[in-house]
Amino acid sequence: MSKKFNSLEDLGKIQFDNLQPTPKEDKSISAPVFVSQNLEAHFSNKGRAGKTVTILKGFSGSPSEIKNLAKTLKNKVGVGGSIKNGEIIIQGNFRDKIIQILQDMGHKIKRVGG
Repeated sequence: MSKKFNSLEDLGKIQFDNLQPTPKEDKSISAPVFVSQNLEAHFSNKGRAGKTVTILKGFSGSPSEIKNLAKTLKNKVGVGGSIKNGEIIIQGNFRDKIIQILQDMGHKIKRVGG
């Protein structure tokens, strides 16, 4: 490799004989599958020092299923949250975005409050 590269294009043309291309992962397979349910999306700021949250009620399933749904929602919205008493609590007022995400998953959502 005594050749001098004058641009990034020259560097991009390098071919390595001993490297195999890595297979691309299919991320659509790893997405969790949910059963269609009737859920309620609530808006609340009581008991949280004025901080607004979105609360999802009505999910019936195992604790691992509700945990997976909460994780999926938090990742797609990009905020934090928690699970308490079978309710998913998402930080901030993201009802419209969460309702759209859940409808795309096949759930039926009812907007409750404010």
